[in-house]
Amino acid sequence: MSLINEYMQMEQQLKQLQANMEKLQNDKRLQSELEFKERLESLMREFDKSAADVIALLNPKPAAAAPKAASAPAGARRKRKLKIYKNPNTGEVVETRGGNHKTLKAWKDEHGSDTVESWLVRVEE
Repeated sequence: MSLINEYMQMEQQLKQLQANMEKLQNDKRLQSELEFKERLESLMREFDKSAADVIALLNPKPAAAAPKAASAPAGARRKRKLKIYKNPNTGEVVETRGGNHKTLKAWKDEHGSDTVESWLVRVEE
């Protein structure tokens, strides 16, 4: 692209941006938002408060809850607890973090879910 073409294209973009700015300046909604911002900043200066103070005041969530959410990566689940079962009839031990364990399912089919859950020895993190 020649330099003159680039210049003319930028000049056209500048005119378009100026037209958009003029249109926004005449928009009542923008004027209302600017007035709100100005009044809010005035109040903050009057009471010697920062934007963070205002956010903390208006946010009903406790401050302790925010860091916990930020520490966990998005989409990550916490690790399931390790459950250890011991069959009193055979002495066999099963360690699982989920309910889809082959031996555990066989025990539940044979003895019933409630009975097998009573065989839970301990739960570890």
